[in-house]
Amino acid sequence: MKVLNKVLVVTGGGSGMGRELVLNLLKKGAKVFTVDINEKTLQETVQLAGDKKENLATAVLNIADKSAVEALPAKVIEKFGAVDGIINNAGIIQPFVRFKDLDYSAIERVMNVNLYGVLYMTKAFLPHLLTRPVAHIANTSSMGGYLPVPGQTIYGATKAAVKLFTEGLYAELLDTNVKVTIIYPGAIGTNITANSGVAMPAGAQALEQKSKFKALPADKAAEIIVNAIENDSYSVFVGSDAKFMDFLRRLNPKFATRFIYNQMKSLLK
Repeated sequence: MKVLNKVLVVTGGGSGMGRELVLNLLKKGAKVFTVDINEKTLQETVQLAGDKKENLATAVLNIADKSAVEALPAKVIEKFGAVDGIINNAGIIQPFVRFKDLDYSAIERVMNVNLYGVLYMTKAFLPHLLTRPVAHIANTSSMGGYLPVPGQTIYGATKAAVKLFTEGLYAELLDTNVKVTIIYPGAIGTNITANSGVAMPAGAQALEQKSKFKALPADKAAEIIVNAIENDSYSVFVGSDAKFMDFLRRLNPKFATRFIYNQMKSLLK
């Protein structure tokens, strides 16, 4: 779906990859309605939109709030007259601890945002998307959705669920006007750790510096994702690490699991 003159909803548009998705879409001539839980950062996104801000609308919203999400399509349609696509970008990580040390409140928070938030958004908007000549749903899974990352087991479980949910949607919507894309980001240069309310584990900075895979800038990630949407891609791997680890786990999943464990185990001490 070419985004020129289309109306798209982006979650998590107050920072990071979500913000860059908003700015990229506006640059390509789309109208964007973006939501985030943080009003301050949403307004920063508006300011960064510059002369494109007339095509941008925002709302403070927690995507884990089902009632609030169900009311969102009416607000988008009231503002722009229609809705042609959604990008379920918002997500959070868990504290970097083993599952046995993770409390239920943290588990439920990650599940509610990463999985139920995507389900609520898709359920709310799909009836409207089905009425459009062309439409698109793009859901953000993760490299952690196909590869187990130590200390992010629940995060990975939610992203694996988003993966299979999105694949199911793709299959169900094959004979409709709605195209579906699964997004698999690797390490992206965002502030997801701080936004998730998670403390950066000791040694994380040193680990990143040693890694041969550097975090992809968020604006480059957004460009890759929007191009995938415009090409109606089934899936897109964002970053060289995401592509490499997908190859490795297909070749030898047990070796890939040990490989990522050896890379990440220092964060769990």
